Amino acid sequence: HFYADVSVDVRPEFNSFDHLRSMRYIATDRPWLTLYGIRVQPVTPFSSLSSRPDLALIHQCLPDELLFEIFARMSPYSLGRAACVCRKWKYTVRNPTLWRNACLKTWQRTGMEANYQMVQSLYDSSWRKMWMLRPRIQYDGLYVSRNTYIHTGTAEWQFTKTVNVVCYYRYLRFFPSGKFLYKISPQKIKDVVKCMHFRASKGDCVFKGDYVLSEDGQIELALLYPGRRYTLVRMRLRLRGTTLGANNRLDVLKILTTGVNATELRNWKGSVLELVETWDEDETHDPEVPAVTHSRGLTPFVFVPFEEADTSVMNLPVEKMDYFVPG
Repeated sequence: HFYADVSVDVRPEFNSFDHLRSMRYIATDRPWLTLYGIRVQPVTPFSSLSSRPDLALIHQCLPDELLFEIFARMSPYSLGRAACVCRKWKYTVRNPTLWRNACLKTWQRTGMEANYQMVQSLYDSSWRKMWMLRPRIQYDGLYVSRNTYIHTGTAEWQFTKTVNVVCYYRYLRFFPSGKFLYKISPQKIKDVVKCMHFRASKGDCVFKGDYVLSEDGQIELALLYPGRRYTLVRMRLRLRGTTLGANNRLDVLKILTTGVNATELRNWKGSVLELVETWDEDETHDPEVPAVTHSRGLTPFVFVPFEEADTSVMNLPVEKMDYFVPG
């Protein structure tokens, strides 16, 4: 009786929820729940059955023919990076035509017929496999050997010079024609890369030589140092890679300097490498320039692409990196 005397003011907006009392809640239909525990056979993707496949915007604007033409103008290194973008690009990059062109251009000195025979007999007719497994030299950058040594101080009167860490570089740039450029300098990569070409001046001290690459990955190099007496530099390097197909390291097996007879050199019409092909390793043709095998400066060469010449860690001074481990 007490509660009957209490009047409660019910607002009009509360009356709008009266219909919820009689509403029946409808559960969302989930048909995929019935597939749990059932093995479903894979079917053809929907995009291959539909007349208008739902592709990405770049694939809608760029036909497959134009995409292939773009890939055909890219370097193999860029093709490998493009293959990581999506599944469609990955399958497009695996087109044998792209890798055939890359192989024939890289090993053009071997000859087209010899390359075709080699890919069939040694690499299961796969140009991409040939590119990955066959030793090759990279041409779109420099091979750099960073060498350091300790320069001890000398006593002068009551003063003693401090001990210094000296850093210098060996630079190699190869060309498909069998020529290479060589330079020794304390300058950093970002400064040397500007003069590593055939139009370099004498002040740049860039020397030209010849090389040959064997199928087992060894490289024979020979060049002449001009001067009052010609000095012949011969190097034997071994090509390897930190990953499959990288070919980004050159191990120094031997560096030899020897003398050359000036008369013999003037009468020779071939390359320098052909001149010393029959020589012994310790043979010299100038008694005043003995053959010397060098035991210093044999740090392995590291490949640095042109686009990374300014940002490479090998540009760091000895205060920040006294020794570089090539790996």
